[in-house]
Amino acid sequence: MPFRMSGYIPFGTPIVVGLLLPNQTLASTIFWQWLNQSHNACVNYANRNATKPSPASKFIQGYLGAVISAVSIAVGLNVLVQKANKFTPATRLLIQRFVPFPAVASANICNVVLMRYGELEEGIDVLDSDGNLVGSSKIAARHALLETALTRVVLPMPILVLPPIIMSMLEKTALLQARPRLLLPVQSLVCLAAFGLALPLAISLFPQMSEIETSQLEPEIARATSSRTVVYNKGL
Repeated sequence: MPFRMSGYIPFGTPIVVGLLLPNQTLASTIFWQWLNQSHNACVNYANRNATKPSPASKFIQGYLGAVISAVSIAVGLNVLVQKANKFTPATRLLIQRFVPFPAVASANICNVVLMRYGELEEGIDVLDSDGNLVGSSKIAARHALLETALTRVVLPMPILVLPPIIMSMLEKTALLQARPRLLLPVQSLVCLAAFGLALPLAISLFPQMSEIETSQLEPEIARATSSRTVVYNKGL
């Protein structure tokens, strides 16, 4: 399915290739950032903790906020780089290749928080060691969103940092200089390999069913169970 984690790489790789294309115009930067954050918004929504109902209006508000923040950050960084006159054209091009990472990483945090803000308002279910429902915790929801946001910062690191480094070296080889049409297919393969490495690495940082001590949660939840720890589904 396109918005499950199993579909993240096949559906996300073409977007990553687009984000890393050299000589981006303002229009192309806006398009690829919009497409990337639209995809991320759907992935974040599909892999949230869904124990509480979430109305369509919340999805639309979160989506608009996530996309606007992503495009604003990316365009702002690109404008700053283009106005940096002290850089040589070659250096400016190299820096522009790395602009997608800080733009995507910071926008990913906004995306997770905005798409799953309902969890912070309503709380998420916490369970004891036997799987019994103890209560609904807003503190656990904050932990869940923080852990998920951290995975979204780590996820684009290999995807958006490694390919520009590798491609800057490969572009100097005689093969690619003699056959420039191979640049896009080679870059696509490099991005696919980086994506395949980054996704399991990022997802494995925190277990989906995370554990937290009851003493850290709301007093009413701590009183509702004799278990020292409870678990919650942080989403993916």
